[in-house]
Formats: sequence, structure tokens, C-alpha cells
Amino acid sequence: MIRSLRWLMPHPFLTLLLAVVWTLLQNSVSAGMVVFGIILGILIPWATAVWWPDTPRSFHLTKMMRYAVVVIWDIMVANVQVAWIVLTVPNAKLKPAWIVVPLELKQPEAITMLAGTITLTPGTVSADLSDAGHSLLVHVLHTDDPDAVRDEIKDRYERRLKEIFA
Repeated sequence: MIRSLRWLMPHPFLTLLLAVVWTLLQNSVSAGMVVFGIILGILIPWATAVWWPDTPRSFHLTKMMRYAVVVIWDIMVANVQVAWIVLTVPNAKLKPAWIVVPLELKQPEAITMLAGTITLTPGTVSADLSDAGHSLLVHVLHTDDPDAVRDEIKDRYERRLKEIFA
């Protein structure tokens, strides 16, 4: 039973997400649109499952929600910090830095989430991933201590992603 359900819905969370997004994109909620959203939510992941051979088998949704709250908070704080830097620090006194962040994450989805989180946070950009996927190159707009930024990325984001994708 579980195997046939896994065959029908290879990505249950994606199925649910697609169904909800489809329903929200409609101007009005009706039974027909909800059913069609569920059908799309089943068909799209099923049809694209061949391109997802190494999907993570465990995913902790509650930890992901906590991670999303942390990231949203960090984005808001970083917006204020970057605005302050832009308004008060002259270009000649900016201290940009390239930081190599060694990765303990192995799943491509988790590494992608980390890189996306870094890029979404104002003042930092994920620039490159090493060929072997063991380190991430990050550019920081202004920092006095590049090691502290690296440690913060590892502690604040990577540690949480390891728990989510454990």
C-alpha cells in the first residue's frame, strides 16, 4: 500500500503545495478548482519524478517552518543594516570580503536552500559552489570579521538545514 502510494505521489509535500497554490491563484475557491488543483498536484510531481532520483527521504516540516521564520527575520534585519551601511559608510571605507564556507551538507536540495538563503539576505551573495560541493563562495558587502560571518552562516543556517534534511 505504501509503495503504491509513493509511486502515485512521489513528493507528497510538493503535491500539497501545488494544489494549494493552484487554488489560491484562482479568483474564487470552488470544489472544481480544488479537485483540479489536487489532480495537478499529483500529476506534475509524478510526471517529473524521473528527474528527481535522489530526493531526500526525510524532511521535517516543523523545523522548516522555524527555519523560514529565522530567515524572514534575518532578511528584515539585514535590510535595515544594509540601508544603514549605504547611508553612513563611504565607499572608501567599505570592507567587502569573499568568504569560503566549508559545507557539511551533502544533499543538493539542502545546499540549494543554503545558497538561496544567503543570496536572499541583503548584503550577502552566494557566488559559487566548489566542483565537489564541499564549499560555498560568499561575497559580503561589509564586514570587519569574515570568520565571524562564516561561523554565523554555519551556525544559523547550515546547522538548521542539517536538522531539516536529516
